[in-house]
Amino acid sequence: MIKIKQTVIVEGKYDKIKLSNIIDAPIIQTDGFGIFKDKELQRLIRKLAEKDGILVLTDSDSAGFKIRSFIGSTVDNKFITHAYIPDIFGKEKRKDEPSKEGKLGVEGVPEQVIIEALEKAGVLCEKVETPERPITKQDMYDLGFSGKKESALLRSKLLAYYGLPSRLSTNALIKVLNCITDYDSLVQAAGEIIQEK
Repeated sequence: MIKIKQTVIVEGKYDKIKLSNIIDAPIIQTDGFGIFKDKELQRLIRKLAEKDGILVLTDSDSAGFKIRSFIGSTVDNKFITHAYIPDIFGKEKRKDEPSKEGKLGVEGVPEQVIIEALEKAGVLCEKVETPERPITKQDMYDLGFSGKKESALLRSKLLAYYGLPSRLSTNALIKVLNCITDYDSLVQAAGEIIQEK
C-alpha cells in the first residue's frame, strides 16, 4: 500500500474500490456530476483540501475533466494536486460496451498506470505525518457520539460543528475527523457540544 497525505478525489465507487487496494489515504467519490449540486460534499472537499490538500484523480475523458475543472473552481488551487491517467482505449471488465469516448477510466487501467500517475504528480515521496493519537470508534462511544441514547442528536451537532455532511456514517465520520482534527480537539468540541444541551 502506498501512503498518501492528501485526500484523494475520484468519480465513482468502482474508482474508489480500485484505489483502496493501491493507496492508504482517505478517498472521496464525487458520484460523477453529482458533485455539481451537492453543497455538503463541496464543503467537505474544501475542508479536507485546507487540512492536508486534495489529489484529484478523475478519468481522462471529457466528463472527468469537467469534474476536475469544477473542483478547481470551488477549491483554492494551492490545495489541489492533479494526477492524470493517460488515454488508454478499451472497455472495463464489468461493462458490456466501452465508454462513449472509448477510454478506460481509473477503475479500468492497470495498477502500474495509476502508480506512475501518482509518481508524476509528485505525491509518492512526501513525508506523511500520522496523528499521535488517532480518533477511534471507542472514542466516539466514550464521548457519547455512538451507542448511547442521545448519540444521534450529539452526532448531528458534531457534524454541524465541523461543517460536515449530515449523512456521514459513524465510520466515515471517524475517517474524516482523523483528517481534519485530532483527539484532543475532538474532546474539546465534545465538551462544547454537551454544554449546549
